[in-house]
Amino acid sequence: MNQLDFAFTSALEQARLVRTLQVSPIELVNLYLERIDRLNPQLGSYFTVTAEQALALAKAQTEQLAGLNQPQELPPFFGVPIGIKDLTPVAGVPCTYGARPMLGNISAYDEAVVMRIKAAGFIILGKTATSQIGSLPYTEPPGFPPARNPWNLDYSPGGSSGGSAAAVAAGLCAIAQGSDGGGSIRGPASSCGLVGIKPSRGRVSWAPVGDYLSGISANGPLARNVADAAALLDVMSGYIAGDPYWLPDPNPSFLEAASQKSGKKLRIAFSTTLAPVGEASGACQQAVLDTVKLLENLGHDVEPGCPDFTGFIEPFTVIWQSGAAASGIPGPALEPMNRWLLERTLSAGEYLRAVNHIQVISRRIVGFFDKFDVLVLPTYMHSPIRIGEWAGLSCEETLNRIINWIAPCPPFNASGQPAISIPASLDENGLPVGIQIVGRPAAEATIIALAAQIEAAKSFPVLDFNGC
Repeated sequence: MNQLDFAFTSALEQARLVRTLQVSPIELVNLYLERIDRLNPQLGSYFTVTAEQALALAKAQTEQLAGLNQPQELPPFFGVPIGIKDLTPVAGVPCTYGARPMLGNISAYDEAVVMRIKAAGFIILGKTATSQIGSLPYTEPPGFPPARNPWNLDYSPGGSSGGSAAAVAAGLCAIAQGSDGGGSIRGPASSCGLVGIKPSRGRVSWAPVGDYLSGISANGPLARNVADAAALLDVMSGYIAGDPYWLPDPNPSFLEAASQKSGKKLRIAFSTTLAPVGEASGACQQAVLDTVKLLENLGHDVEPGCPDFTGFIEPFTVIWQSGAAASGIPGPALEPMNRWLLERTLSAGEYLRAVNHIQVISRRIVGFFDKFDVLVLPTYMHSPIRIGEWAGLSCEETLNRIINWIAPCPPFNASGQPAISIPASLDENGLPVGIQIVGRPAAEATIIALAAQIEAAKSFPVLDFNGC
């Protein structure tokens, strides 16, 4: 296997190769650090590269392997390199939140998801690019190079987990962590031809802090295939004492769900239209329709249908825009869009009324799933945008463009339901387009198993990015 093949080998396969002594952690880390050094200036996928720490851990793990009689008993991802989004604290490493003035902000602790990732044996390569405070669906924060889409460097990889998606798609890490408060995992997955999972509320702990914006955000995986994403979600999942929401551990595991050769017949709804924003673009519509045909061929019951999202946009926007104030970053350090959002922040009473309104609408959304097991939608309403495409717009117009682009994602942040974006097709510019599979609350296993069935039945073009 050559170096390029190793860079794009699945995380689970890399873990197997390490356990069977066919490759060492130090070899994998050196491979990815070389690629980051050579390719990250083109991609802007990492803000911070923790080369010294990664090499030290890889050396220690490689020495540990040499002294083991049964390497198979290692943690599940021993020696596998990973990227961590730069909204997520990693002890001893800068956490900028996409704000250049925060480069000196060295995290004093590991967030719970990082603790679990470390315990699983992963080696952290660095902190991946994010839109400033994670508020925007493109990753172009002032003071940093824009994150670029490996499929076409003129286009965005999406946001706010755009750096994680670009890094995985370009072979600058085996797999990555992201977070999703309105499509910030699913949108970049769609834009970069990846699998991205937003888990159910309470599946992944936010310890040691509380929830974020009334539980709309969740940590989750970005990967090149369903099994890798499912296995990383297994690693991330679990209750920690004091969590405001929690779910029981999955049984069987999510990786086992991805390994099911066939599943039960499901009742599946689909739509290419979302009121009040209208129809998805032609490529995004076709991706859904092609998937529907495949699902029918797989034996599932499929029919048109969609929850009623009436009245959703305004209260969700109130909650989302409050993130600028919740970040605690002073206005002068924020980019113009986030400064505008900060200035629009409403009173505590108005925020709580918006939360109440969203919870009422969420009951209606979840009620739709009394009749259906799964809903299939476009992940985003149109293809990735160009780098800087909206830079000349007013803040009001930018907000409208954002709402109309990401419309299929936020309702399920509000309802707390699990959703997975998987690659579906390429648009007329050769850019990936994904479809989103939404499940009932806590039913990640159902959508993961269905995604794996689709993946097995339909090939998707493979990107072996090695620079321009």
